[in-house]
Amino acid sequence: MSDLRSWLVRRLVLGVLQIAAVVLLVFALTEALPGDAATSLAADQPDPERVAALRRALELDRPAHERFADWAAGLLRGDLGTSLASGRPVTGYLSGGFGPSLLLATLTLALLVPVAVGLGVLAARHEGGRADRLISSVTLGVYAVPEFAFGVLLVTVFALRLDWLPPTAVGYGTDLAAHPAVLVLPVLVLLSRPVCSISRLVRAGMIDALASPYVAQARRYGIPGARVRYAHALPNAVVPAAQQLARTVDWLLCGVIVVEALFAIPGLGTVLMDAVAARDVPVVQGLAVVFGVFAVVLNLGADLVTRRLAPRAGVAA
Repeated sequence: MSDLRSWLVRRLVLGVLQIAAVVLLVFALTEALPGDAATSLAADQPDPERVAALRRALELDRPAHERFADWAAGLLRGDLGTSLASGRPVTGYLSGGFGPSLLLATLTLALLVPVAVGLGVLAARHEGGRADRLISSVTLGVYAVPEFAFGVLLVTVFALRLDWLPPTAVGYGTDLAAHPAVLVLPVLVLLSRPVCSISRLVRAGMIDALASPYVAQARRYGIPGARVRYAHALPNAVVPAAQQLARTVDWLLCGVIVVEALFAIPGLGTVLMDAVAARDVPVVQGLAVVFGVFAVVLNLGADLVTRRLAPRAGVAA
């Protein structure tokens, strides 16, 4: 227990340092963006005096270190800042786009785990056989296609040619759960790459686990094959997949941006793209920090799962 407590304290301290690094990096990168909100707001009348007046009104003329100190202090209070373009709190943008993005991510994860693990176990059980070759070939081919190109292909076939599904979410509002047909193509695009990578990891892990001495010993004791596979081999096989799953959830944040842009879904990805186009730095910073903190927490959770399933691997991590 003391080892677990000390390990957890070390991971929490590391997580806090990572979050601090994310905050600093986000501010530095947004400062490096060309132009600012004042330039964007004055696009219709790009008069230097008007731009300078807008910068003073938006406090963009203050030194960077002062603005960073104020912003970081606000983050500690849970204040993500205020939009320079609209004057709305950044949390309002988050709450407005959170529903569609959460729905997409939840559906993707709910399907990802059983589909990826099932394909990996099926391929491992028939190692070298027809099913294994088919699953390996399809997953390798799908993984090689970029998400945007795969989405365009699905829209062309199932929406434009066959007219089975709507091509975009335009006209359906933010309550996408009431229109499940709109979600089919976006979820398929989000599933395409992670299903391929995780199923291949599970396959490799299952093959190694089924060839291990402890599985051979279990078989000699007469333990049924299904119990050997799912109670003894599978927990060790999914250890690398658990780490990949955390990275996949992190990747989904970037994938959602692409998918929401392609299918015109009013989620966080759309909010972020609109904020970048308007040079609305507080909104960009707020979303980036939320994404970064989410990624740190997910990786900590993956380390905990890894330690629970394989204590030696957890200690090494």
